Amino acid sequence: MDHLHALSQYGKNPRGGVSRVAYSEPDRQGREYAMQLMRDAGLDVTLDAAGNLIGSRSGSDPSLKPLLIGSHIDSVIEGGNYDGDVGSLSAIEVAQSLREHSLQLRHPLQVVIFQNEEGGTIGSHAMAAGLTDQVLNSVSSSGKTVRDGIRFLGGDPDKVRQPERQPGSIAAYLELHIEQGGVLEQEKIDIGIVEGIVGIVHSEVTIEGFANHAGTTPMAQRHDALLSAARFIEKVNQAVTSIPGRQVGTVGWVRAQPGVYNVVPGRVTLGLELRDLDRKKFMGLFDQLRADAERIGKLNGTKFSFGEPFIIDPALTNPELQRLIGETAKELRFTTKVMPSGAGHDAQEVSRIGPVGMIFIPSIGGISHAPKEFSRPEDIEHGANVLLQSVLRFDARN
Repeated sequence: MDHLHALSQYGKNPRGGVSRVAYSEPDRQGREYAMQLMRDAGLDVTLDAAGNLIGSRSGSDPSLKPLLIGSHIDSVIEGGNYDGDVGSLSAIEVAQSLREHSLQLRHPLQVVIFQNEEGGTIGSHAMAAGLTDQVLNSVSSSGKTVRDGIRFLGGDPDKVRQPERQPGSIAAYLELHIEQGGVLEQEKIDIGIVEGIVGIVHSEVTIEGFANHAGTTPMAQRHDALLSAARFIEKVNQAVTSIPGRQVGTVGWVRAQPGVYNVVPGRVTLGLELRDLDRKKFMGLFDQLRADAERIGKLNGTKFSFGEPFIIDPALTNPELQRLIGETAKELRFTTKVMPSGAGHDAQEVSRIGPVGMIFIPSIGGISHAPKEFSRPEDIEHGANVLLQSVLRFDARN
């Protein structure tokens, strides 16, 4: 908890949260602090080409592949002090505990703090899949391009076009994280066992109507693009809630043109997002909404068009790791719940190169990405102990 408090000072804002966006000066300072904690825990700290921090501890069997644990410490603008931080500092604490008890694992252990998780899991994607020039040239929240941001952190963007690690090169990856939702707290559950990280489809939807004078155009003669957009937004909610499951759908932004009081909106663009563990389900909903949009458009003579969908496939966690985490939590007398992760995580990218498991702890009020984000010290302790004991259990079995 002392380490979490100290880390929260880098990028601290007046509302009690943190703005430690990737590639900013607070991000650099926070990483320096984390590196010192790694060294204090007896880890050999290096930086890979993408700028990911890697703290290594040798194992007794050099033939075994490394076991990875960790998370990230960058934040969104006006974020909180627990998202990513809990998993990263708990991973360092695991290494510290092993050192204090003079325990050497059979597997090499690597504590990884991935860079720029919030900007699109950039560091973990670089490790597992490499980065394209399009990604490297994209502008991050700090104002720097990803390419310049990697250089700012000490990495080498010229070496990240190819994956840093190949499939099968790691024994496993375990990540502890706050839930970022309110299920565990509401149900009074100690530990969430993540069954998978949801897939996502994004599409920019455009509605073309006809802009006309708001005072002189009768209601029956309007081709109001914003009215059609409103009907479509309501249809998104209806479609997503009409079938059982934990799928979610959101229209996260709307832009109406020309955007003045006295003109009927002639054009609207909006951002549609659907998420679920089952790609077939969320793509089925996407197809349904396209058909619904055509029907809505006919009501007032407007036309819908959907941009090329951007799709992130779901990433299921490893069933063996799910069972291992469950057994560990039960042995520690914690209650558990198997659940999906509705947010993206570095584990989603690392699953390309090896088996992954995720441990959730409660988020009070289900608040995340905001200054009021909070997890109780006892819940953080529980999660860190499950992570430590899961590492020991995995190392003994594999």
